Order: sequence, then structure tokens, then C-alpha cells
Amino acid sequence: MNKRLEVIGISGIPVIKPGDSLGKIIVDAVTKSGLTIEDRDVILVTQVVVSKAEGRVYRLSDFKPSQEALRISAITGKDPRHVEAILQEAVRIVRMRGEVIITETRHGLICANSGVDLSNVGEGMVALLPVDPDRSAENIRREIGTLTGKKVAVIITDSHGRPFRRGAVNIAIGCSGIEPIWDRRGERDLYGRTLRSKQICIADELASAAELVMGQADEGVPVAIIRGYSYRVSEDGARKIVRPAEEDLFR
Repeated sequence: MNKRLEVIGISGIPVIKPGDSLGKIIVDAVTKSGLTIEDRDVILVTQVVVSKAEGRVYRLSDFKPSQEALRISAITGKDPRHVEAILQEAVRIVRMRGEVIITETRHGLICANSGVDLSNVGEGMVALLPVDPDRSAENIRREIGTLTGKKVAVIITDSHGRPFRRGAVNIAIGCSGIEPIWDRRGERDLYGRTLRSKQICIADELASAAELVMGQADEGVPVAIIRGYSYRVSEDGARKIVRPAEEDLFR
């Protein structure tokens, strides 16, 4: 049987303000697009609109540079206020080279600048990652369910680079209602060999697929629907994706 997957970009999302109800805004935009939300849809939402709705956008002037921020600013050439925001969101600096600061965030993400974003937030402003992206996804999922009566999954996405590879891809930093990892260990391959290590990060793959209709340059399409993918419902969040330190070969 042939399989078919739809990836639908949802336009018409207004500029998000603190306190906005993203679930309602998404449902309204889908309706205005002449579409409906269906059971088992996966709703993907970019991090920056979630951060805006949750009041995680600040003025750079809100950050007073520490001595460490001033030191790193002198090395990297970054605005010391930006560096201070990065440090406040990090548990450690993994590597610095040129202007790049790779950190581990409080969420366990290894990424550039602790995910602190200067894009799409206005001059002199900075967006921080949601405090709890899994909870953010859960809240949006529950609201969409209440408004539509449909059972959906929600993934919060962000664009990250990858070690040893050029180019950024969208990944899942939060999710609700979907098992983020497809664990295929114990299954057999085409030749009957037992799979011993195969685990597929479904949430990241769906996030990357959605980026093809979302784009990165602006907020014109910050929401997408993926329809037709058969997933396992789960209350596990994207934190399950983060590899524990004892399993990490590179620390």
C-alpha cells in the first residue's frame, strides 16, 4: 500500500503578543484558510511565537553584563548584553570559536547561543527559549482539543545546527501527545537480523519536514500541520530525546 503524508503551512497568524492564546489563534487561522483540524493531526509551532506568547521576549538593555559576559564579548565580538542573556540560559559553555558560542541549555539542548534569538523580535530585542517547551506544547494541545474536540499532537520546533554537518535543520524542543522516539530495538530487518540499536527520532523528523513549508527567514508561516503520519500517542515530552550524559560518547 502506498503511503501519503501531507505537510500544510498555515498562514494568517498575526504578530503574537504576550498573553496571546496560541491554541485559539491556530484554530482561527486554520478555519480562515478553509481547512479543518482533524484527529491525529500533528501541529507544529515555531519556538519564537511560543516565546512571544509566553513573555520570553526582552530588551537587550534588560541584561546587565557580568564580568564573564564582558570577557566573552571581548573574545567573540558579540554585544555583551547578548552574551549575558546567553549565559543566563546556559548551564555550561561547550565550545567557542570566532563569534560562535555553543552551550548546553537548562533544557539539555546543545546549541548555538543557548537558543537566544535576535531574529523576528524587533531591533534591540531578544527572544529566549520557552521555560518548559514540553509544557508549552501540552497547553497548546489541550486548548486545540477543547476548541475543536479533536485529538492532536503538538511539536514546538527550533532551528539548530548539527555537529560535523553544515546547515541547520528544524528539531523538536518540545512535544505533547506523540511518542518522540520510535524504538525499533528487538524488531527484525529484511534478513531476519534482530535490531539492537535502532531508535528513530520521529519528533525531529516531523519538525524538519514542517520547516519545508515554514521557512526560516520570517514568521510568515510559523505553524504547520502534518497529516497522515501514524504515530503512537504518548505523554512523554521532547526531554526524552536528550541523551543522558552516561550515554554520550562526546562529553
